[in-house]
Amino acid sequence: MERLQLKTEQPKLKAERRQPNQSLILVRHAMPDFSRDIPARDWPLSADGREAAATVAAWIAAEVPEALLVASSETKAVQTLAPAGEVRRDARFDEVERVEPFGGEFRRLRREYVGGVEHVGWEPRARVVERFDAALREHGDGRTVVVATHGMALTLWVAARIGVDDPVAFWEELRFPDVLRIDVAARNLERVGLVG
Repeated sequence: MERLQLKTEQPKLKAERRQPNQSLILVRHAMPDFSRDIPARDWPLSADGREAAATVAAWIAAEVPEALLVASSETKAVQTLAPAGEVRRDARFDEVERVEPFGGEFRRLRREYVGGVEHVGWEPRARVVERFDAALREHGDGRTVVVATHGMALTLWVAARIGVDDPVAFWEELRFPDVLRIDVAARNLERVGLVG
């Protein structure tokens, strides 16, 4: 596993302080089949994404077979965990609500957003962290929880709750899929080397 650089100072976002008490695995969804004609939340996984989801499922079966599987309500996140078993859906793990163009400067806008810029028409960053926290508290019953989610939402939560030196670099380095083992109490994050 790869240890990621964590920062020691307190995160700047103001969100509820009570932390979920559980073993947590965050999964950034596998590669979707992008289409201008379909809303991003409805994109299915690509063929490569389905193959990678099977790899994630094999890891879950070997490492955390009794884990609760929860995904955002978006198709690509659900499909990333589905090969591992029954998946609960929770929209609080959805990607950031936003208005952005298909193509164009979307990467620049996303980099700015995870770096601290509040774009008009984009969900406030603190709200993303708050909803993520609330969902983790609800699903955290002491057992391991595997959550399939999205790059920006995941980055905002990790930056606020675990801390990273550079949220933009963290977001840019996320893979499709990426599996992160989180110890919230110790503020520790490890990347599980499954792909890439």
